[in-house]
Amino acid sequence: MRIGQLIPAVLYAHVMDRQGLAAAHNAGRQDVVDAQVASLAIECRYDLLEVAVVLDALALCHGHGSYLPRPYQETSIPAPSDVELRTDASDVAGELARHDRQYGTSTTGDVPAALEDGCADSDRDAVRAYA
Repeated sequence: MRIGQLIPAVLYAHVMDRQGLAAAHNAGRQDVVDAQVASLAIECRYDLLEVAVVLDALALCHGHGSYLPRPYQETSIPAPSDVELRTDASDVAGELARHDRQYGTSTTGDVPAALEDGCADSDRDAVRAYA
């Protein structure tokens, strides 16, 4: 029941944030726009970080091993769940690295390269370690 009340409240807060941003833009208040965009970038980073950490913790519970190739093509044979978890963890961590590089939101300053098609397992390990 409480989740059912929380979701609309969170969505409403996001809508109000966007309306405030649009109003500041229309009023020519670039200082307010810059502050709100920076705040939204940090919120997005925290969302990515939380998901990356949870997926990585789940993946670590399944041991170490390989990843699915990037880009992954679905086949009739399902991927093992441990490999899928490690891949998902690295993909989200890669998005975190991409976000930090784009917006300068890293708290460590040592951001690995974002994942690209054909990346090596060591690249995936690096972004997971970063997250």
